[in-house]
Amino acid sequence: MSASPAKPAILVIDDEAQIRRLLRRNLEAAGYTVREADSGGAGLAETASRPPEAVILDLGLPDMSGVEVVRQLREWSKVPVLVVTVRSAETDKVAALDAGADDYLTKPFGAPELAARLRAILRRMQKEERPPQEKIGDIEVDLGARLVRRAGQEVRLTGKEYGLLRLLVLHRGKVLTHRQILRELWGPKAEGNTHYLRVHMTHLRQKLEADPSRPRHLRTESGIGYRLLEE
Repeated sequence: MSASPAKPAILVIDDEAQIRRLLRRNLEAAGYTVREADSGGAGLAETASRPPEAVILDLGLPDMSGVEVVRQLREWSKVPVLVVTVRSAETDKVAALDAGADDYLTKPFGAPELAARLRAILRRMQKEERPPQEKIGDIEVDLGARLVRRAGQEVRLTGKEYGLLRLLVLHRGKVLTHRQILRELWGPKAEGNTHYLRVHMTHLRQKLEADPSRPRHLRTESGIGYRLLEE
């Protein structure tokens, strides 16, 4: 009789025991094993000694900020990080994403949304080696040939439009902040020029979305950045 496959291990870094218990209950019900840490330092040490499949991280920790935990993790690890926090300010979310977090969830939250966000970041980790051709709805992107089609028809994009689309495709489902995109496409000195992005995103939607005023795929995260979705 073959052995059952090991359950994915999730590390919860949160200083509140009640929150850790809630997350443990929800995650174990969803088929994960759970390990816990009550501080940033303990979480970093646990990740180094026994790397989990993903980390769920609170921003308010007793010894260091959650943002600093993400920064230190990203110096040596690509482990997916889902930030779960009571902080709803855009500045907190942007700081976490800029530091390298994969997604965020604001407390209070439902167990189904937690499980869905976790599945999404785990899928992205499994697809690091992405195929050269991607399909999002009726949009096809051939990364190898630098070709874009919509409903089978080739769409002509400018260099910056293609660069923006390629970046979103490579991080499909993940929120990319304005700063991340500007730094990648225009360099670090352009990080404050969000009007560049608005113009190119408008043009991209006009070329690729059936209804540019109500985009299905090229979605705005208000005040934070953009995300590419399949639905």
